[in-house]
Amino acid sequence: MTQNVPTGAEIEKTLGTSAIRAWNELTTFVEGNYSHEPVWDNGGKYGKWELKYRKSGRTLCTFYIKDGFFTALVVLGKGEREELESRKAEFSSSIIELYLNTRTYHDGKWLWIDVSDMSPVEDIKRLIAIKRKPSKRDKVSKQLTPK
Repeated sequence: MTQNVPTGAEIEKTLGTSAIRAWNELTTFVEGNYSHEPVWDNGGKYGKWELKYRKSGRTLCTFYIKDGFFTALVVLGKGEREELESRKAEFSSSIIELYLNTRTYHDGKWLWIDVSDMSPVEDIKRLIAIKRKPSKRDKVSKQLTPK
């Protein structure tokens, strides 16, 4: 865990105008619908900073801040992969292509999604909701309706 948690201004300056909108949308979604603790760290080789949402030693999702964009990491285990496969029609072709081309490890598929604008945001919300159902279903269900 880093001692130097970035300020909102630092995050905005690093991400830029398009990516900050997506960042704000996703972090608001996670913090408003899950009781996972936000854990900041330096991004190491993956970015400038890392924001991981954890609860009881399990990670919901991780965001890596880079210059001009961030990367969302969502790891899907076996049951979660089966759910995604049964709901493929709800996801964009780029996410399905990423999913199909991602290697399956012993702990699941690690989906690394680069985010520079709002285009992948709804797909990422759906992936997170597959990992763990949001606690505020009525608020989120409107946002997660199929395309």
